[in-house]
Amino acid sequence: MVHDLYILMITAGVVSLLFKLLKQPVVLGYIVAGVLVGPYVFGETLVSHENVEAWGNIGVLFVLFCIGLEFRIKNLISSGKVAAIGALTIIGGMLLLGFGVGKWAGMDMMNALFLAGMLCMSSTTIVMKAVDEAGLSKERFVKGATSILIIEDVVAVVLMVLLSSIAIRHQFEGIELLKKVGVLALTLIVWFVCGILIIPTLLRKVKPYLNDETLIILALGLCLGMVLTAEEAGFSSALGAFVMGTILAETAEAHRIEKMMTPMKNVFAAIFFVSVGMMINPASLVDYWSSILITCVVIIVGMIVFGTLGCWWGGETMRDAMQTGFSFVQIGEFSFIIAGLGTTLGVLNPVLYPIIVAASVVTTFLTPYIMKAAVPCYNALYKRAPERLRAKMDLREKQIAEAEQQVASAKDGPTVADKVQHAVRHTLVTKHLVKLFIRNMSENDKVNAEHPTHE
Repeated sequence: MVHDLYILMITAGVVSLLFKLLKQPVVLGYIVAGVLVGPYVFGETLVSHENVEAWGNIGVLFVLFCIGLEFRIKNLISSGKVAAIGALTIIGGMLLLGFGVGKWAGMDMMNALFLAGMLCMSSTTIVMKAVDEAGLSKERFVKGATSILIIEDVVAVVLMVLLSSIAIRHQFEGIELLKKVGVLALTLIVWFVCGILIIPTLLRKVKPYLNDETLIILALGLCLGMVLTAEEAGFSSALGAFVMGTILAETAEAHRIEKMMTPMKNVFAAIFFVSVGMMINPASLVDYWSSILITCVVIIVGMIVFGTLGCWWGGETMRDAMQTGFSFVQIGEFSFIIAGLGTTLGVLNPVLYPIIVAASVVTTFLTPYIMKAAVPCYNALYKRAPERLRAKMDLREKQIAEAEQQVASAKDGPTVADKVQHAVRHTLVTKHLVKLFIRNMSENDKVNAEHPTHE
């Protein structure tokens, strides 16, 4: 195991350094490192794929845990319309597009459905890393884009349930799916409410005894506990990690936990992308280059069109909508998970896996460059747009600017927490619980003001 870790880390380090010098995405360097240590380049596997895959799965958990730490529930609520309409437009549009492409390519219904599922989810990890490396973390579109990615991750869980049901029974179980969605919604509500009521209070009580070592151990314990809870409830372990990250984001210690988790997240995320690269056979890429090219075009064009339309319909400015759509032009971890699900169930054509992985590599490589093209494309569209469309774009910009001013001026007025407390102040059963909830949320807001969230 130590030998495997040595080969993996030294290869990933050297290759990623080379890619950094060439000003290429580091994630792509990790995938190339996986190709080099995999079984196809030198004729033998230099490391144990089982070990790397196990570490990579842990990496996914830590990445989503850290994404949860960086996210705030109030941000999701504030961008609810954009997040809901944007996510549904992207997922629905890409599902139809992916299924249509699959049937056009001569696939049976099962493979076409799995292809559609693999093409409809952008990579939260890659998008956030690309945004950070491009210096766009403070741009206005990032909050809405993050909210859309979160909803996509939740929908991915439901989608995997649906695909599993169809693959096993070879028919659509609508009632079962509705039950699963209902259980998921109820479970998330219970987790969030109980977590925000209990965990911030617990951490506040033991704060005098929490040094950095104790805090990170406790945070990881809570994360893994929620992962096990999610698995026992029949949901994705990745969802459990994200939920606990979001809960801890509402505590006074969120900034410290996030800072200490970053190095660990980077290490295990690198291992995850190396494990993906190990599955790529360079010879198969040559054999299926046309399929890979078509898949990449479908992903890029589909994500740009549906992402832009969804965010525009959700109320964003055209500039922000296009920046969001242009940043979603790749697929990632959930696509690999869905592909692995199809392979495990024995319903996925083995050819599809390397095509999807290769498409992910190509689109990941192109993401930073496509993101940079968003603003020039917006400027070109604005100059050539019909007068009516240009007037709508100007009006939307004005409305968003006025809304931001109102939010800024309302900060000194009654908060949402104050309104909730006033509405239920005569309810004996919930009075103390609501006060506790408000206390936890208010303390978190105070800490966030002192320690701005790392972008």
